[in-house]
Amino acid sequence: MLGAVSDCILNDRTIKLPDYDRNLSQPSGTALVSVGIEPNPFGGSVGEFRYQFEGEEDLLHLIVTRLDGEPLSPEEAQEVAGFVLERLPKSLVWRRPGEFSHHFYFGHDELLRDSGAT
Repeated sequence: MLGAVSDCILNDRTIKLPDYDRNLSQPSGTALVSVGIEPNPFGGSVGEFRYQFEGEEDLLHLIVTRLDGEPLSPEEAQEVAGFVLERLPKSLVWRRPGEFSHHFYFGHDELLRDSGAT
């Protein structure tokens, strides 16, 4: 999955969120809790959590939610982000916690440096 993200960065293609499908959404009906529920090359799941990448100019945005749409703790979200971005130093990642979704931001170049693609 990180290969698809790196490929888009290297080829200057935008990494977009999948279209919101209300029929697939969680009971809360909010897009951010359901983001990435549709199969797509920029998201996945680990255990009881879902993650989704999105490109924003020169930043990457990683969204972490629970599969069941319930709240998650900052520690749970950080564990998922740490798994997905295992070699990326935590000091290079900015985090915005929430109740149902947590958001992590970091530079495209850091992911490429981490993957050896630069």
